[in-house]
Amino acid sequence: MQQAGPTQAGAQRRQQTLLLFATIVVALYGLDFAILGYLSPETLAIRLGWAATLAFTAVVLERVGPTAGRVMSGSYGVVAAAAYLGLLLHTGGATSPYFYFLPCLPLVTAMVSNRYLEASFTCGLGTAVSGGWLVYGAQDSLAYALTWAVVVLCLMFFGMYGSAQFQKARSAEAEVQLERSRREAVEKLAVSERRRAQSEKLATIGRLSANVAHELNNPIAYVRSNLNFLEREVLGAGSGPSPDVREAFQDVASGVERIRQIVSDLQGFSRMDGALEPTVCSLAEVVKDAARLASVRLKHVARLRVEVPEALPEVFAVRRRLAQVILNLLVNAGDALESRQSHEGEVRVVGLVEGSSVTLLVEDNGPGFAPEVLPRLFEAFFTTKEPEKGTGLGLALSREFVEQFGGTLSAENRSEGGARLRITLPAHERRQPEPQSAQAALVATTTL
Repeated sequence: MQQAGPTQAGAQRRQQTLLLFATIVVALYGLDFAILGYLSPETLAIRLGWAATLAFTAVVLERVGPTAGRVMSGSYGVVAAAAYLGLLLHTGGATSPYFYFLPCLPLVTAMVSNRYLEASFTCGLGTAVSGGWLVYGAQDSLAYALTWAVVVLCLMFFGMYGSAQFQKARSAEAEVQLERSRREAVEKLAVSERRRAQSEKLATIGRLSANVAHELNNPIAYVRSNLNFLEREVLGAGSGPSPDVREAFQDVASGVERIRQIVSDLQGFSRMDGALEPTVCSLAEVVKDAARLASVRLKHVARLRVEVPEALPEVFAVRRRLAQVILNLLVNAGDALESRQSHEGEVRVVGLVEGSSVTLLVEDNGPGFAPEVLPRLFEAFFTTKEPEKGTGLGLALSREFVEQFGGTLSAENRSEGGARLRITLPAHERRQPEPQSAQAALVATTTL
């Protein structure tokens, strides 16, 4: 008859219920006075004994094993039936107002002590016997007394059945909650592991880029030096080179300079990887660094327009992570425009001040976000790209980084077509130096 093992919360709840019922048993002594018209020490003693049994059961029942628990539960049922019979005998027997509540006693016992069903069982048997005896004494009809006892036993059965079903439902609910918590923990662990793996991959790529950039520096220097030498030799010849030769030298020089700039940007981006402490940084400079790297991806896809004023207020952020966020948004815009396969693609980066915040808009004139995609855009591992082009972590990590800086990252579709990503960061307020008093200024001037 024992139900599933109780949880700590369930044990505390049952203990509180038993103690509350013990308090109610004593408090109802006022009804004895209303029925008898005087204070009865006998009924008070019965109620105190009943309440003490309830309190003892509440304290000890959850600390003993199953066998002892069943014995205590059955004993409590006997005490409850005997105590109630004592109250009936002292308040009028079968004519007592308490007599009409007697059939409900097994139901209340099952509700109060629902871990073990023995209490309801013994209380029901005791109530059926004592109630039948009182009815037989008052009516002098054995058939009526037996009928009354059967009704009490039926109520006892319903109470036990309801208590058992309640315990099963609570146990099933606890198992469902436990399983849900386990699944959530497993999912969080999986997300954490995948993010860690992705971070390690990005760090490895960053180190590799730095090494490659370092190795490219020497060959680039040789090429530039030899190019300058050939340019001087050819252009300095007496016959004079043709315009095509001059143009070829200019194109080669421009290409070498472009390669050198890309290598320099890669080295700078890799060096920022170690600086994870937030600092005051210029948003215009961060955008410039990210735009130079993104231009490699956007060069054959779209025109990149940067409209971020140098005078824009500074922000307090981790510069490397902020550059990573902007670079990710620019690359995503390039991917969207590439999927449209248009020769008129354009990506704009606009910086502006809105109240006490600085807003950065990254816009494109691509297809925009589908209605079913927009609400899930920042979910981890959600992506509309092919597996080899995206993991679904870029925007989720970007929003996480921006929120770490006290800002927000949101997405929307432009009314004129295309997508818009909005980064909003609090503007960093520089403290103005306090004006010196006239005496302090005089002292400073004298010292100088």
